[in-house]
Amino acid sequence: QVRPGSTDLAATVARSFHKLLAYKDEYEVARLHVETSFLARLNEQFDGGTLAFHLAPPLLARRDPVTGHPRKMRFGAWVVPAFKLLARLKFLRGSWADPFGYTDERKSERRMIEQYETLLRTRIMRELNAANHALAMEIAALPLTIRGFGHVKMAAEADALKRQATLLGRWPDAGITHQAAE
Repeated sequence: QVRPGSTDLAATVARSFHKLLAYKDEYEVARLHVETSFLARLNEQFDGGTLAFHLAPPLLARRDPVTGHPRKMRFGAWVVPAFKLLARLKFLRGSWADPFGYTDERKSERRMIEQYETLLRTRIMRELNAANHALAMEIAALPLTIRGFGHVKMAAEADALKRQATLLGRWPDAGITHQAAE
């Protein structure tokens, strides 16, 4: 049941849009490694040893012959200056000069943003009523289920799109039920 004056749907849409717009790309991963207290906390917790990062950079990683997923590679401490440079290059994000913008993952992220906005604008908000409000909430919250990076995130996106198709299959019935009750 929808409470008069409820902002639940608006809040869900806002959280979902934020999730879609604030994706973690290579620039953000680099920033998280060098512009946060991550490295300082490592130095506080451990004495000596060798700093190593296990990453699967989209432009360098080889594919596993069985799974087809990128294999992680080991990088030493020498990669920290590269992280610092990459973090400063975030202004390239979304531009024609963004080398990561052409990967399937980045294209998919941009497509998900456009599709979500279109779905909200052309379907959910236009056809929203008391009978389909709960279903609208489920549909609007789907981006919040997408987690991970690389192939893990791509699988989560595929799952969310399947769930969306199922929910949208129920959408017309919710509107028809409401109209018949009026």
